[in-house]
Amino acid sequence: MWRNRNRTAITMAAVFFAVILSVLTNSLQDGVFDNLIKNVVSFYSGYIQVHKQGYWDEQILDNTFESSDQLEAQILQQNNVTAVAPRLESFALASSDSLTKGCMVIGINPEKENSITDLGNKVIKGEYLTENDKGVLLAEGLAKRLKLNLSDTLVLIGQGYHGAMAVGKYHIKGILKFGSPDLNDQSLYLSLQSAQELYSAENMLTSYVIGLENADILDPTAASIRSTLGENYEAMTWEEMMPEVIQHIRTDKGSMVIIQGVLYMLIGFGIIGTLLMMMVERKYEMGMLVAIGMKKIKLMQLLMIESILTVFSGCILGILASIPIVFYLYRYPIRFKGEMADVYEEFGFEAIFPTSTDPKIFLTQGMIVLILALVLSLYPIVKIARLNPVTAMKK
Repeated sequence: MWRNRNRTAITMAAVFFAVILSVLTNSLQDGVFDNLIKNVVSFYSGYIQVHKQGYWDEQILDNTFESSDQLEAQILQQNNVTAVAPRLESFALASSDSLTKGCMVIGINPEKENSITDLGNKVIKGEYLTENDKGVLLAEGLAKRLKLNLSDTLVLIGQGYHGAMAVGKYHIKGILKFGSPDLNDQSLYLSLQSAQELYSAENMLTSYVIGLENADILDPTAASIRSTLGENYEAMTWEEMMPEVIQHIRTDKGSMVIIQGVLYMLIGFGIIGTLLMMMVERKYEMGMLVAIGMKKIKLMQLLMIESILTVFSGCILGILASIPIVFYLYRYPIRFKGEMADVYEEFGFEAIFPTSTDPKIFLTQGMIVLILALVLSLYPIVKIARLNPVTAMKK
């Protein structure tokens, strides 16, 4: 391998950079989709929600159900369920001195909500809610639209349970910032008790938000919850509640298949180029070896072992080199600014490109490049099988 170090180094470098490029491309793709799901799902909706049967088709307070410790315990007993957070959600008009805007009011149990959506870490000013708090948490975008800040007072006006009038006056205890622009422009959080008092819906809930240990077995977990709770309740996964997000991911993945195909084709051309160079440089040497009696099968075995060692070394070095790059971009993701950021935010997405650190990406892409390189390494074997020593030694 090192008799001609430049040639071996060039071949290894082709595989090395191919692995880095392949890993980085796939890591960015998975990272963007994971970030999208995190923004839309784990920041707000949760992976599974339990409602009264028919609530999702007609999301009104009259379709609420009564809070029950027994019902909550039944959900928590399911495999893969780690936490359950009760909510009372509705809409209202939020008013400051001279401005009014519609908003989404979410009544929560602060401790349980934080265990699922990590809401406490979204507070950028002020303090998080306590269980019987009379204050509110206001999303940053909504606060700017209403020109409100910490300790200011806002008034909520809406329609309560069974048509009752819902009016309340609250001080702003904290300001939240979400990755999703939609949530950032319309969310307002109350303690569950305050929300139930506001909407005259004592002990009533619109949903239980469920936290999972393993999101990969989402559908079986939802099916188990449905079976346990019976026909009076509906257990819906985030995919059922937000089919447009799934459609967006599938569309993007379809286009990424084409991009990956082009990427692998370019990688293939890079590797085959180094192999062609190797064959041209060694043609005389191979012809001479065959002419003095070396069997072609032995020469083919020698080249195959050399190719395997060269390609394998390039793959290992490429994987090792890609790890710090991927982890750096995971910690400090690519951020878009200006018009590009505005376009992403218009569609409700955070304008950042993080990477995914899933170990499968490194192993899978390393194996794909390894197999591709080994298949292309058959080219020198075929050339040796057809080698004419007299022709090969002509200069």
